[in-house]
Amino acid sequence: MLTITRKLEFDAGHRIPDHKSQCRNLHGHRYTLEITLVGEVIQNEGHTDNGMIMDFSDVKTIAKTHLVDVWDHAFITFSRDTVVREFLDSLPGHKTVVIDCIPTVENLARTAFAILQPAFHDRYGTGLRLQRLVLHETPNCWAEVTA
Repeated sequence: MLTITRKLEFDAGHRIPDHKSQCRNLHGHRYTLEITLVGEVIQNEGHTDNGMIMDFSDVKTIAKTHLVDVWDHAFITFSRDTVVREFLDSLPGHKTVVIDCIPTVENLARTAFAILQPAFHDRYGTGLRLQRLVLHETPNCWAEVTA
Protein backbone atom coordinates (compact mmCIF):
# COMPACT_ATOMS: atom_id res chain seq x y z
CA MET A 1 0.00 0.00 0.00
CA LEU A 2 1.32 3.42 -0.94
CA THR A 3 0.16 6.53 0.91
CA ILE A 4 0.81 10.25 0.83
CA THR A 5 0.37 12.68 3.71
CA ARG A 6 -0.19 16.43 3.70
CA LYS A 7 0.10 18.54 6.85
CA LEU A 8 -1.83 21.78 7.37
CA GLU A 9 -2.28 24.08 10.36
CA PHE A 10 -5.06 26.28 11.65
CA ASP A 11 -5.98 28.18 14.79
CA ALA A 12 -9.29 27.69 16.58
CA GLY A 13 -10.89 28.12 19.95
CA HIS A 14 -13.08 25.78 21.95
CA ARG A 15 -13.98 24.73 25.46
CA ILE A 16 -14.87 21.45 27.11
CA PRO A 17 -17.92 22.44 29.22
CA ASP A 18 -17.74 19.75 31.91
CA HIS A 19 -13.97 19.34 32.10
CA LYS A 20 -12.42 19.12 35.57
CA SER A 21 -9.54 21.44 34.72
CA GLN A 22 -8.71 24.57 32.72
CA CYS A 23 -10.13 23.24 29.46
CA ARG A 24 -13.61 24.17 30.67
CA ASN A 25 -12.60 27.79 29.97
CA LEU A 26 -12.63 29.45 26.56
CA HIS A 27 -9.21 28.91 25.00
CA GLY A 28 -7.54 28.17 21.68
CA HIS A 29 -4.97 25.97 20.00
CA ARG A 30 -2.69 25.92 16.98
CA TYR A 31 -4.00 22.69 15.47
CA THR A 32 -1.96 20.58 13.08
CA LEU A 33 -3.89 18.38 10.68
CA GLU A 34 -2.29 15.44 8.88
CA ILE A 35 -4.24 13.95 5.99
CA THR A 36 -3.09 10.57 4.67
CA LEU A 37 -4.49 9.32 1.39
CA VAL A 38 -4.17 5.90 -0.19
CA GLY A 39 -4.71 5.05 -3.83
CA GLU A 40 -3.10 3.86 -6.98
CA VAL A 41 -0.46 5.98 -8.64
CA ILE A 42 -1.89 7.76 -11.67
CA GLN A 43 -0.46 6.25 -14.85
CA ASN A 44 -1.62 8.64 -17.53
CA GLU A 45 1.12 10.09 -19.72
CA GLY A 46 0.66 13.80 -20.25
CA HIS A 47 -1.64 14.11 -17.22
CA THR A 48 -0.50 16.73 -14.73
CA ASP A 49 -0.65 14.19 -11.88
CA ASN A 50 1.08 11.37 -13.76
CA GLY A 51 3.18 9.34 -11.32
CA MET A 52 1.34 10.69 -8.24
CA ILE A 53 -1.45 9.46 -6.01
CA MET A 54 -2.62 13.08 -5.90
CA ASP A 55 -0.85 16.40 -6.25
CA PHE A 56 -0.10 17.79 -2.77
CA SER A 57 -1.39 21.22 -3.82
CA ASP A 58 -4.74 19.63 -4.67
CA VAL A 59 -4.82 17.89 -1.28
CA LYS A 60 -4.26 21.29 0.34
CA THR A 61 -6.93 23.00 -1.77
CA ILE A 62 -9.57 20.39 -0.96
CA ALA A 63 -8.73 20.34 2.75
CA LYS A 64 -8.78 24.13 2.97
CA THR A 65 -12.08 24.40 1.10
CA HIS A 66 -13.93 21.77 3.11
CA LEU A 67 -12.38 22.12 6.56
CA VAL A 68 -9.36 24.32 7.28
CA ASP A 69 -10.78 27.62 6.03
CA VAL A 70 -14.07 26.85 7.79
CA TRP A 71 -12.45 26.12 11.17
CA ASP A 72 -9.48 28.52 11.01
CA HIS A 73 -9.82 31.40 13.48
CA ALA A 74 -13.26 30.17 14.48
CA PHE A 75 -14.61 29.19 17.85
CA ILE A 76 -15.81 25.58 17.64
CA THR A 77 -18.61 24.96 20.08
CA PHE A 78 -20.95 22.18 21.13
CA SER A 79 -24.52 22.73 19.94
CA ARG A 80 -25.84 22.23 23.49
CA ASP A 81 -23.38 24.64 25.13
CA THR A 82 -26.06 27.33 25.17
CA VAL A 83 -24.24 29.77 27.47
CA VAL A 84 -21.27 30.03 25.12
CA ARG A 85 -23.45 30.01 22.03
CA GLU A 86 -25.49 32.95 23.35
CA PHE A 87 -22.28 34.83 24.13
CA LEU A 88 -20.77 34.14 20.68
CA ASP A 89 -24.04 35.08 18.98
CA SER A 90 -23.84 38.46 20.73
CA LEU A 91 -20.55 39.25 18.96
CA PRO A 92 -21.32 40.81 15.57
CA GLY A 93 -19.77 38.87 12.72
CA HIS A 94 -18.04 36.35 14.97
CA LYS A 95 -16.85 33.19 13.23
CA THR A 96 -18.47 30.31 15.10
CA VAL A 97 -18.66 26.66 14.08
CA VAL A 98 -21.36 24.66 15.86
CA ILE A 99 -20.95 20.88 16.03
CA ASP A 100 -23.14 18.19 17.56
CA CYS A 101 -20.51 16.86 19.97
CA ILE A 102 -18.23 18.20 22.67
CA PRO A 103 -15.21 19.69 20.82
CA THR A 104 -12.50 17.46 22.28
CA VAL A 105 -9.61 16.65 19.97
CA GLU A 106 -11.05 13.13 19.62
CA ASN A 107 -14.43 14.42 18.47
CA LEU A 108 -12.89 17.10 16.26
CA ALA A 109 -10.75 14.45 14.55
CA ARG A 110 -13.81 12.24 13.93
CA THR A 111 -15.78 15.23 12.64
CA ALA A 112 -12.92 16.29 10.36
CA PHE A 113 -12.62 12.76 8.98
CA ALA A 114 -16.36 12.67 8.23
CA ILE A 115 -16.12 16.03 6.44
CA LEU A 116 -13.05 15.17 4.37
CA GLN A 117 -13.74 11.53 3.53
CA PRO A 118 -16.27 12.23 0.75
CA ALA A 119 -14.20 15.15 -0.57
CA PHE A 120 -11.31 12.85 -1.50
CA HIS A 121 -13.24 9.68 -2.41
CA ASP A 122 -12.04 8.15 -5.70
CA ARG A 123 -11.43 11.43 -7.52
CA TYR A 124 -9.41 9.84 -10.31
CA GLY A 125 -10.86 6.35 -10.52
CA THR A 126 -7.70 5.08 -8.80
CA GLY A 127 -9.34 4.05 -5.55
CA LEU A 128 -8.22 7.26 -3.84
CA ARG A 129 -9.51 7.50 -0.29
CA LEU A 130 -8.81 9.11 3.02
CA GLN A 131 -6.92 6.48 4.99
CA ARG A 132 -5.90 8.35 8.14
CA LEU A 133 -6.40 11.71 9.76
CA VAL A 134 -4.33 12.96 12.68
CA LEU A 135 -5.32 16.12 14.53
CA HIS A 136 -2.74 17.58 16.92
CA GLU A 137 -4.23 19.85 19.56
CA THR A 138 -0.75 20.56 20.92
CA PRO A 139 2.66 19.25 19.84
CA ASN A 140 2.30 16.52 22.49
CA CYS A 141 -1.42 15.64 22.29
CA TRP A 142 -3.41 14.37 19.33
CA ALA A 143 -6.14 12.07 18.10
CA GLU A 144 -5.98 9.77 15.11
CA VAL A 145 -8.75 8.31 12.97
CA THR A 146 -8.04 5.46 10.57
CA ALA A 147 -10.42 4.15 7.92
